[in-house]
Amino acid sequence: MIEIEMSDVFVETADTLVDDFDVLEFLHVLTERCVQLLGVSAAGLLLTDQQGSLRVVAASSRRTRLLELFQLQTDQGPCLDCFRTGRPVSVVDLPAAGRWPRFTAAAAEVGFAAVHALPMRLRSEVIGALSLFDIQPGALDEGRLRIAQALADVATIGLLQQRAIHRRDILTEQLQTALDSRVLIEQAKGVLAERLHVDVGEAFTLLRAGARSHNRRLSDMARAIVDGSEQFVPGAAGLALG
Repeated sequence: MIEIEMSDVFVETADTLVDDFDVLEFLHVLTERCVQLLGVSAAGLLLTDQQGSLRVVAASSRRTRLLELFQLQTDQGPCLDCFRTGRPVSVVDLPAAGRWPRFTAAAAEVGFAAVHALPMRLRSEVIGALSLFDIQPGALDEGRLRIAQALADVATIGLLQQRAIHRRDILTEQLQTALDSRVLIEQAKGVLAERLHVDVGEAFTLLRAGARSHNRRLSDMARAIVDGSEQFVPGAAGLALG
C-alpha cells in the first residue's frame, strides 16, 4: 500500500511541470502525504524567499503552523538548524535533549515530543526544510527517513523546475519588450529625421534629451512620436511638447 501511495505522490509532484501549477496547494498536500505515509503526527514546510529568509508555506495542522511560526520568530529550532547546515536534524525526545529551550517548551504546549527536520536541497542549493512532528518520543526508522527525504527531494526538484520555468518566462517577456522598444525607437528616429531634416544620429540625440526633460521612458516617447498621439517640436533640451 505504501508503494501505491508513494506513486501517487510522485504523480502529484509531476504536476509542478505544468503552467497552472498551484504551489501552495501542492505543498499543503505534501505535508498531508507525509503524515499519511510516515505515520507521524504532523508535518510542516518552510521555504526561503527571494531575500533568503524562511517562511512557513504549509502545515498539516494549525498547531503545527503556529509552532513553525514561533520557531522563526525566536530564531531557534530544528528547521532553522537544518536549513542553515543543509543536513537532517533529528531529536527523538525534545525535553531530554535540552536543545532550543523556547522551541521545546512551545512544542510541549501543542503536544509534540519528537521532531525530525529534513533539508529541501538539490546539490548545494538549500531552499527550505521539511519538519515531521510526533506526540510520542521515538526515532523514525531508516526506511521512513529515506522516504521522507525522497519526498523532500522530489518536491525540491519540482519547485526548482517551476522557478526555472517562471524565470525563463520572465526573461522571454523582458527580451520581447526590449525588442519591441528597440523597433519603436528606430521608427521614431526615422520619423524625426524626416520631419526635422536631420540625420538619424541627431534624431536619436533629440529623442533621448526629450525623454529626459519630460521624465519619460525612451520607449514611451518613441511610441508617442510614431503613433502621433502627441506632437513634439525641437527645443533647447531636445524635444518639447508642441
